[in-house]
Amino acid sequence: MGHKRSRPPSSGGTSSAQQAAKFLGVSVLAGVVLAGIALPAAGALGLSAKGTAAGFDSLPGELKRPPLSQSTRILDAKGDLIANVYSRDRTVVGLDKISKPMQQAIVAIEDARFYEHGAIDVKGILRALNKNAQEGGVSEGASTLTQQYVKNVFVEEAGNDATKVAQATQQTLGRKIKEMKYAIQLEQELGKQKILENYLNITFFGEQAYGVESAAKRYFSKSAKDLSLTESALLAGLVQSPSRYDPVNDPEEAKKRRDVVLQRMADLKDITQAEADAAKKKPLGLKISQPKNGCITAVNGAGFFCDYVRQVFLTDKAFGKTKAERSKRWDQGGLTIRTTLDPKAQRAVQDSISSHVYKSDDVATAVTLVQPGTGKIVGMGQSRPYGFAKNQTQINLSVNQSMGGGIGYQPGSTFKPITAAAAIEQGTDPATVYPSPYKMAYPSPVSTCGGNWVNTEGSTVENENESEKGPYSMKEATAKSVNTYYVQLISDIGVCPVVNMAKSMGIKRANGKALTQVPSLTLGSQEVSPLTMANAYATFANKGVYCSPIAIESITDATGKKLKVPQAECKRAMSEQTASTLNTLLKGVVEDGTGHEAGLSDRDSAGKTGTTDERYAAWFVGYTSDMAGAVWVGDPTHKRRMTNITIGGVYHAMVFGADTPGPIWKDAMSGALSGTTSADLPTVAIREPEKPRNDDHQDPGDEGRPRDGRHGGNGNGGGGGGDENLFGGIFGGDTLGGNGANGLANGGNTGAGNDGGPGTGNTVPETGGPGQR
Repeated sequence: MGHKRSRPPSSGGTSSAQQAAKFLGVSVLAGVVLAGIALPAAGALGLSAKGTAAGFDSLPGELKRPPLSQSTRILDAKGDLIANVYSRDRTVVGLDKISKPMQQAIVAIEDARFYEHGAIDVKGILRALNKNAQEGGVSEGASTLTQQYVKNVFVEEAGNDATKVAQATQQTLGRKIKEMKYAIQLEQELGKQKILENYLNITFFGEQAYGVESAAKRYFSKSAKDLSLTESALLAGLVQSPSRYDPVNDPEEAKKRRDVVLQRMADLKDITQAEADAAKKKPLGLKISQPKNGCITAVNGAGFFCDYVRQVFLTDKAFGKTKAERSKRWDQGGLTIRTTLDPKAQRAVQDSISSHVYKSDDVATAVTLVQPGTGKIVGMGQSRPYGFAKNQTQINLSVNQSMGGGIGYQPGSTFKPITAAAAIEQGTDPATVYPSPYKMAYPSPVSTCGGNWVNTEGSTVENENESEKGPYSMKEATAKSVNTYYVQLISDIGVCPVVNMAKSMGIKRANGKALTQVPSLTLGSQEVSPLTMANAYATFANKGVYCSPIAIESITDATGKKLKVPQAECKRAMSEQTASTLNTLLKGVVEDGTGHEAGLSDRDSAGKTGTTDERYAAWFVGYTSDMAGAVWVGDPTHKRRMTNITIGGVYHAMVFGADTPGPIWKDAMSGALSGTTSADLPTVAIREPEKPRNDDHQDPGDEGRPRDGRHGGNGNGGGGGGDENLFGGIFGGDTLGGNGANGLANGGNTGAGNDGGPGTGNTVPETGGPGQR
């Protein structure tokens, strides 16, 4: 009966067991036995354990019983399971959901007189004292099932803190006294049946299973209400030592222990001897279910979205004022979290990814789909699966660093529409024409929010090839992704309106830093995440109103109570007129511009390509009236340039935003929206201006400069063209590689490069063939 463990005496001389025996012996001899409950006698304690009675009386009157940690279920928008996550795998069930043989077996082997004695078993204490005295140690305990439950409450409260767990289980007189007092309280408060129920739900059964329901699932792949006699006996036998009697690792020892339980049940007349003998002949009958814990088990490639949900919970003050509170609440579990993830959209994302990019490729892709007007994330996936093996990762390539992502990727020309929106809001006519030569010096000075940027280094910008010479209007420049047009545009309106527009559209740098105020911002020079860009473009689809991203629809706790969850914050970022103008511009990109390979044939769509210099990243960001999505392709470590590369079994001499991210976006969106219709995007008429002759606006001073000079500039970025200094001299700003210190004249901070790569600083103008960027 009870636990049988041997412990050496403590270094203090008298062992804890001897102290307890002395205390309990005096208590019993004092004759204080009421209704089968041994109560410590204050007078006797005063004689043998000075001060112990006072300590007993000073204990808190009620045992604090924290809610049992349970698994949390993360569901998609349709209510289907994405994954179970838990600190401890436990599902709490009522006694009516636990089979009768299981109830009988645990009482028989752990506390046979459970229904006869009070909170403390005096007969058991006397028997244990006698046996331990004979054997000179602790070979038999005397804890009742109620006392064991109290000890498990202390362990549960300790959580995963090893020091607190050790304190909760140490064999000391003080702990025994505390156990007894609380056991007395619980017997009076709860009664036998509730104590048995609680005990069966809190106890550890080995193999990561806490509570009988999880144990039944783990060992027999069934619910506790369906456990047979032999199955119940095996589980009951585990409680004393889950590792010693583990049927997975030592089935022979487990069978011996099971048969001990069966015999004990027969001795107590719970079953007949014939039933016990027959049961002993049966095999263990295991049907193991492997533990399925955490986002790594998520279905449909949703592991990263699952982890994003966890990050939202741990960072949002709606779930606790402090990080410690939120973490404790998450570990406690027992939640049912219904998310925004649409299973159809998620399947479409994964199908598209697997069709275009292999997990073993040198580069990866990340795709995020959101719903305009609500901020709901409906799809999120990437080509490198969630995990710890080769070609797997735990970094969510779709989100910001603070939410489990990396430092982000330069968006290239997908940032140009933000500049266009800022300019139109400032009153710029979209029919505005700039000469837009093939190559030009950055205009200088250019106003920022805090002064002027000055091109002291003589930095230049150029278009994709020499055939791209203006003049161009905004519509044509957007469709063809003309760098020199957009550099002149941001120089005219100033950097500050673009920075403010980006903020109002939810655009933040993935590493948490502020946007650096340099003209190269318009060319997508500063790293962002796919989720950020998808949500920003959703603003155009939503008539100029930006909605912050959300992943959680509702949360219900273990008691069925609904918790308050954060809602999307929606605010106007631009006028409807401006949004409609951007729709017009970006429809032109997919209809006859660089993004024509991505356009959807069955509904209105709009978007923009982006390819950073040297092909470290390629993008397509686009939308319909009811869905927006961003696709990034590149090397997360910023080392592999996408030239002479095979992606998804297809060879590319050079990767462009249109030929790789574009088709991924098209397939993902088509699958997500299949069987539906989308309203047309609101547009406006943009007048076509008369263009001046371009000859008068050339910049011959730069024509003689070698093309490769764009790699280094005249600053400290590496001289006249060192590729490793790519992100140095010319565009300055917040460069992270190539030691580019003085690129765009006072442009920002320098750094040593990310992950050993040449850096992920400011983007040099997009490169790629006409109509392919």
